[in-house]
Amino acid sequence: MITRRQTLQLLGTAAATAYLATSLPALAQNVAVQDLAVPGPLGDVALGPENAKVTIIEYASMTCSHCANFHKTTWPELKKRYIDTGKIRFTLREFPLDPLATAGFMLARCDGNDKYYPITDLLFEQQRNWAFVDKPLDALRGLMRQAGFSQEKFDACLKDQKLYDAVNAVKNRGMEQFRVDSTPTFFINGQRHPGSLSIDEIEKVIKPLLGE
Repeated sequence: MITRRQTLQLLGTAAATAYLATSLPALAQNVAVQDLAVPGPLGDVALGPENAKVTIIEYASMTCSHCANFHKTTWPELKKRYIDTGKIRFTLREFPLDPLATAGFMLARCDGNDKYYPITDLLFEQQRNWAFVDKPLDALRGLMRQAGFSQEKFDACLKDQKLYDAVNAVKNRGMEQFRVDSTPTFFINGQRHPGSLSIDEIEKVIKPLLGE
């Protein structure tokens, strides 16, 4: 169980980010697409066709403000222009920087794949109202109640050790194999692009790959 004490101790993600940045070796700029394509223990929840010319994999943390900025500003346009039109395939992967972010991803995974993006979108949209308050787990519980979670379901989800281990396995593989050291980090056809990218910045990368 993720305790409130752990959450409050580690909620400030700057320390975790600084630790990752100083403890990892020099970054490899690109990653083999076939290696990136291997899903974690929970499987990937991908949007877009399998045969798309462009594949984007994002490693994000639910408590990362830059990730929330991307999902509130860039993501809607990216989805409308390129995912809904079948031009690219997109996957959001778990890279929690603290126990509260782990809890958010566990809740997003608890209700099946169809709820993964609706819940992660909700948590990013409302991030300031649950991730940066005095009682974050209470706020998160209230928010998830709006998404149809009873208190029993909420508590059971966060006590699921197998789910907890699986979420962290995705993070650990991202760190160890792909050298992810900050969030968000995007891999576009295997090429690393860190930071909260604007739609213009993404289009500069994907348009040539799409032949546009």
